[in-house]
Amino acid sequence: MTSTTARHPTAREEATRRPAPARGAGLGLLLALLATVVWSGSFVATRDLADSVPPVQAVFWRWIIALLAVAPFAARPFWRQRALLRRHLGFTALASLFGVALYNTLVHQAGLTTSATNMGMIMAASPVIMAVYARLGGERLGARRLLGMTVAVLGVLLLVGKGSLTIDLAPGDLWMFAAALSFASYSALLKRRPEGIDGLAFLFTTFVLGALMLAPAYAVSLAVQGGFPAAPATVGPLLYVGVFSSAVAFFSWNRAISLIGAARAGVVYYLQPVCVALLSYALLGEELGLAGGACMALILGGVALSSAR
Repeated sequence: MTSTTARHPTAREEATRRPAPARGAGLGLLLALLATVVWSGSFVATRDLADSVPPVQAVFWRWIIALLAVAPFAARPFWRQRALLRRHLGFTALASLFGVALYNTLVHQAGLTTSATNMGMIMAASPVIMAVYARLGGERLGARRLLGMTVAVLGVLLLVGKGSLTIDLAPGDLWMFAAALSFASYSALLKRRPEGIDGLAFLFTTFVLGALMLAPAYAVSLAVQGGFPAAPATVGPLLYVGVFSSAVAFFSWNRAISLIGAARAGVVYYLQPVCVALLSYALLGEELGLAGGACMALILGGVALSSAR
């Protein structure tokens, strides 16, 4: 009878066997930051389009451009997983409704009656809704993350109210709150994405379904309001929101949520008001002032506190 002695794995074997949560979390935070920065610029582009392109038409062409940008990379995994995607069509359609069709239509509708700065500021409400969804789903947020969220929310409210907690809302601001709810719902759904579905295949499918959902409204808008001129002032912003704000940013955001979850990715989203304020300062010459700098310091501090491991 032979006896065997259990061999303890070496340090190298342990390092190979274990996942690298810190590395994955770092990549997830960077991808969430990339999406946030790109989306911040999209509010400026959306506001520019509001005066010349009807909201539904702008959103429809946004996703047609995004489809063309993603197709060369997503066509093969989409075709390979067509049976799996068909099996989970209900889930994908719901994600398309909240994240593609409804959210972006609400954003472009808001651009008719509110400023790009307000749009970016109000969208910072979505991480609070993401955290509520995460808590309802059984995720423990922890005292540090809750404290960081509270600090960041306070900074956002003060930034929106220009140093005061008194906020005067325009009709477009209310549309943006609805957009924030829709985006948070989309982000919460992503955490429950069925296993095995390739990220690019899922993204491509949501773009296709979203464009199909928008097609009837686009046809009505075209018949009632007419088309828009294909000029640099319209094509340029559409290319930005189609390629970068849709294809690049949505892929980065989806991947970030798969790595770090919607609640933690939502904390990074608090940086959007800071990005919008900096873009307004750089592109429009708007002064930030001491109050604006203090509010951004609160937001940055809250994000750092909530994101720390």
